[in-house]
Amino acid sequence: MGSGGLNSHFAQTLQPDFRELQRLYRGSTASMTEDKTHLEPIEPRTALELFADHKRTEVTDSTVANHTYHVDKLVQWCEQNGVDNLNDLTGRHVQQVRLWRQEASDINTMTLNNFMSSLRVFLKWAASIEAVEQNLFDKVMVPRVSPEDERSDAMMDAETAEEILAYYGAFHYASFDHVLFSLLWETGMRIGAARALDVSDVDTNLERVNIHHRPDTGTNLKNGTQGERPVAISSELAKIVDDYVSHVRDDVTDEYGREPLFATSHGRMTVDNLRRHIYNITAPHSRNEPCPDCEGDGGGPCAESVNPHAIRRGSITHYLRNDVPPDIVSERMNVSRKVLTKHYDNRTDDTKVEQRREFLDKL
Repeated sequence: MGSGGLNSHFAQTLQPDFRELQRLYRGSTASMTEDKTHLEPIEPRTALELFADHKRTEVTDSTVANHTYHVDKLVQWCEQNGVDNLNDLTGRHVQQVRLWRQEASDINTMTLNNFMSSLRVFLKWAASIEAVEQNLFDKVMVPRVSPEDERSDAMMDAETAEEILAYYGAFHYASFDHVLFSLLWETGMRIGAARALDVSDVDTNLERVNIHHRPDTGTNLKNGTQGERPVAISSELAKIVDDYVSHVRDDVTDEYGREPLFATSHGRMTVDNLRRHIYNITAPHSRNEPCPDCEGDGGGPCAESVNPHAIRRGSITHYLRNDVPPDIVSERMNVSRKVLTKHYDNRTDDTKVEQRREFLDKL
C-alpha cells in the first residue's frame, strides 16, 4: 500500500473518533451556553445589597458587617473593570480580584484569608439565586493561615457571647464547654492560661481565679511570672465552676500529680483540643442556630466560628465599652496599655469621645 493509501486508511479509521470528539465538544459548549441562559442578570452592587439583607436573617450583625466590608471590595473591582453584570464573573476574574486586593492594599495573610472566605460565601449565595455559575465559589482559592498569622481582626461580639451563654446555661449547664466559654469570656484570659488552671486555682468562696506560671510541671504562661495574677469572677461563674467540678469533671490527675480544671480521662487537655472545643462552641449550628456558610465536611472550623483569641479581643473590648478604666482592663487581662490600645481596643473614635464626655459629666 502506498503512502497516499496508508494516509487515507488512517483517516477513515480515525474519522469516527473525530466525529465523537466533535459531538462531545458541541454538547459541552451547548451545556455551557445553556447554563448561562439560566442566569438572571444583576448588577454587582445590587447583589451585595440583597446578600447583606439575606445574611441579616441568619447571622449576627458583626458577621454581616464583616462579609459586607470584604464583598464591597469585589464590587469596587467590578465597577472599575466594566463588569456590570454579575453573570459575567469568571474564575479568572476571581483570581484577578485577589491579586488586585493584595497589590492595592498590601494586606497580610489573615486579612486576605478573611477576604477570600467572604467572597466564597458570597459567590455560593449568588449561585443560589442564579446570579453566577454554580461552581464558581469552588474556584476561590483561600490562602492557608499559619498560627503566627492567626492574630486576626476577628472579634467575638457581646451579643453573640450572650446568646452562647444563654444557650449553654439552659441546655448544657455546668458542662465542660459551658465552663470553658464562660471563663474565657468573663476573664478575657488566654487559652494557655485556661489550660494551666488546676481545680485548686479556682476559689469559689472568694470568687476568684488564681493564674500561676508553672513551667516545671508543664504549664507555662505567655508572660511568665509577669502573667501571674488573681482574677475576680462573678458569683454566677463561681457557682457554675463549682457544679462542674462536683458533678461533671473527670476525676483525674496529670503526669505531675496535679488536678487540671480542664481534663480528659487521660489528664490535662492540650491547647489544640481546647481550641477545637472553642470552634465548636462558637459555631451557630452547635446551639441550633442557622449556619448557612458551614461546609459540613469536617475539613476545618465552621465559617461562622471564631478562635479563642477572638473571644479575648471581644471580652477586652466589651469591658472598655462598658466604661471599665483601661488600667483595670490592662491588669485583669495581663496586657500592657500600649498593646491594649494597638491590638485590642476596637472602640470607634466616636464611642471614645462619648464615653469621655459621660465620665466628665459625672465629675
